[in-house]
Amino acid sequence: MQLVPVTGVRQAPESPEWEAVDIDPQFLLAGHIPSGWVEFRMRAGSRQLMRMRLYLDRGAGFHEADCIELGTVATVRPVEQRAVFFLPPDTCRLRLDPMERPGRFTFDDVTVRRVHRFELPARALYRRWLSLPGSTIRRTTVLLSELRALIGPDGLRAPRVLATPGYPPDVAPSPAELARQYTVWIRRSEARAADQKRLRATIAGLRRTPTISVLVPVHNAAERWLRRCIDSVLAQSYPYWQLCLADDASSAPHVRQVLEEYAARDARITAIFRPVNGHISAASNSALDAAQGDFIALLDHDDELAPDALLHVAALLNEHPDADMIYSDEDKINEDGVRQEPFFKPDWSPELLLSHMYTCHLGVYRTELVRRIGGFRLGFEGSQDYDLVLRLTEQTDRIYHIPRVLYHWRRHPGSAAASADAKPYAYAAAHRAIREALHRRGAVATVEEITEARGNFRVHYAVSNQPLISIVVAAPNTGVIDPDCIRALFDRTAYPNIEVIVVHDGRNDEQLRDLLTFWHTQEPKRFRVESLRTPARRSRLMNHGADCASGDLLVFLHGDVAVGTADWLDEMAGYALREEIGAVGPVLLRPDGTIDHAGFVLGIAGGIGHPFRGFPAHHPGYFNRLLIPSNVAAVSSTCLMVRCQAFHAAGGFDDELSGAIGDADFCLRLRQRGHRTVLLPYVRLCHYAPEPEVEKTAPRQMSLLRRRWATYVDHDPYYNPNLTRTRSDYSLRI
Repeated sequence: MQLVPVTGVRQAPESPEWEAVDIDPQFLLAGHIPSGWVEFRMRAGSRQLMRMRLYLDRGAGFHEADCIELGTVATVRPVEQRAVFFLPPDTCRLRLDPMERPGRFTFDDVTVRRVHRFELPARALYRRWLSLPGSTIRRTTVLLSELRALIGPDGLRAPRVLATPGYPPDVAPSPAELARQYTVWIRRSEARAADQKRLRATIAGLRRTPTISVLVPVHNAAERWLRRCIDSVLAQSYPYWQLCLADDASSAPHVRQVLEEYAARDARITAIFRPVNGHISAASNSALDAAQGDFIALLDHDDELAPDALLHVAALLNEHPDADMIYSDEDKINEDGVRQEPFFKPDWSPELLLSHMYTCHLGVYRTELVRRIGGFRLGFEGSQDYDLVLRLTEQTDRIYHIPRVLYHWRRHPGSAAASADAKPYAYAAAHRAIREALHRRGAVATVEEITEARGNFRVHYAVSNQPLISIVVAAPNTGVIDPDCIRALFDRTAYPNIEVIVVHDGRNDEQLRDLLTFWHTQEPKRFRVESLRTPARRSRLMNHGADCASGDLLVFLHGDVAVGTADWLDEMAGYALREEIGAVGPVLLRPDGTIDHAGFVLGIAGGIGHPFRGFPAHHPGYFNRLLIPSNVAAVSSTCLMVRCQAFHAAGGFDDELSGAIGDADFCLRLRQRGHRTVLLPYVRLCHYAPEPEVEKTAPRQMSLLRRRWATYVDHDPYYNPNLTRTRSDYSLRI
């Protein structure tokens, strides 16, 4: 097809290249447009990152909802891009947007040809089936599970890319791309959920219909937003609710008028008028005093509930009647009613909660438990709900997450949703709430606020008595030990009480022998060598090193990793020494300054994903996940700390597994024993040579991991199901 420049692009002078002159270059594709399943091919290259998108005009112009991601290119030499997708028959024009920034690029050989709907997918599936180990039944089972991860709720006819061979490393989606994705996600994911017949059937099928009291503290709310807030409760598809509106002595006369009007309209609405302003904690307690429901839900006076919010809560309570706390995903809504910035949250993550009030909206809590712990505490205004949740979760572990956007947080000038600096007192209250929570729990720790991300914190646990830490450096036949790795352990590590154990397979390597001899001479009390005298996987060498270790804590470290900051062991040990924690890992950086490892996500493309891989080191991550401690399904044994007792109780590493698969298996066995895995993203080491063995062994070993841990591979508890399952960049599943 012929490229016809439309806007923002021109032929580069004296060059075969094109040049984007602004942030939105566009081409029209001139030529015959087939319909149905098509194969799109082109060659593209650029010094700049190219994130290519194809827009469809289906008779009403080009819209974000009809857009297909074609992938990214970041190589100067042109490479072939190929994608297979479904073109609706009413498509009359195609627009190709090559990138989102000025720069030069190459485009040629653009073709769009019709294919049989099963031609290319069938070939790819057959090749994948042949590569899998085991019997015919086993191969087929694994392949079907991988397909479930790749196919979203709209099925194969969704206008999406099915195959992009040679897809480059993940790159963070731009804000514009995230906004586009969310527009598409809303249209596709929420349309069927609004089916009224199905909603009525859901309500009729509920065995339990608990009353949910919605608490709304009100103070001088703008009439427009106050009405929208109350109307969103009246519009709930679930009818068994009570709305408790507590006016905190508002000076604006319209507030009383509006509250009295709605209270007279519906008997389920209770209006309370406080005679004296006491701020939001006191007003919330007044609403709590009026609550008659089994559960309370918190709603701010200018925000909105999704129409089916309480129905989804009731449905979960029917499935889990023991629930004490329920929270959902959320987004922001601007003054024009446009929804943006969705926050798709993980399931219950205690370390993340101590770093950020991530559960926030919509929060639903058992009324009796809230009253038992004293309701909302005065003095924590702005973070009174954070303080409440920290205290409540010390009393129960019956906490459930609904992975749906049930709450719309109003964004307008002066709101916390619009600016992180709108309510500075809230951050001081949050800081205090965390400190008091740690004190109640008997933890000796300090709390650091992240200045570049207000409302986010890091907890640093103190390490008492400096227990011995055994650092196990495994050197299989395919592995190397960089001299700087060992030197940094002794010269650039502040923690003094360490022993370094190098475990190798007995190979006759003169360079390795000289290195080990040198350090045995330099550090005779803190350095030793163990040999299995037989070829072995890294997992077996690590297990042998653990058996030989004397420390209370074990650190498994690859020989091609260099220590960064001097306090890396202190930071990791503070977490690893806690009984509820299992494995602790840092972020690993590549020599070029990009991220190599930041924990694992299970179930990406049916396997194990590397979130944020390829992102620049300074990137904050999805909702600041690269700034603050959080729980992950697994971390890499490239650098992993664990208590010696917990390691042996879990059975160590599986000798038959290696790389990311072996690490995931080990961390899941720790989880099975009640120990959480933690990523500390501010602890950073440099990984010089990422292991190739993961890719080599993945097809054979992944089926074993799936047999053992199918529940977690199908649903990683720390990765929201609304996020993509084909990449690791935290983009949306559309």
